[in-house]
Amino acid sequence: MKKINREFCPVIESLKIIKSVWMLAVIYVLLDGPKGFNEIIRSIPRLNAKTLSRTLKTLQRNKFVKREIIKLQPFSVKYSLTQKGKDLKPVFESLRKWGSKWA
Repeated sequence: MKKINREFCPVIESLKIIKSVWMLAVIYVLLDGPKGFNEIIRSIPRLNAKTLSRTLKTLQRNKFVKREIIKLQPFSVKYSLTQKGKDLKPVFESLRKWGSKWA
């Protein structure tokens, strides 16, 4: 029988970092490439601007997403995945396959 090491379990530690459905949804949307704030919000039904802003800040702080200012006049920002974020692609592919079969 598998025992979970209370001090360190990679699965539990990963879930502590990615703690919300919104984080997963934003990462999933950005797997297709850089997007602006409005592009992201249009891609995720029921996500509001305040929650997206908070989620993007958390993802930046945890180094999954980087923010790049494209133009100052008019102000334009793009969000893209860092390598750490891109490394989650196989995880999403596995979840998609599992979800197609069982969800």
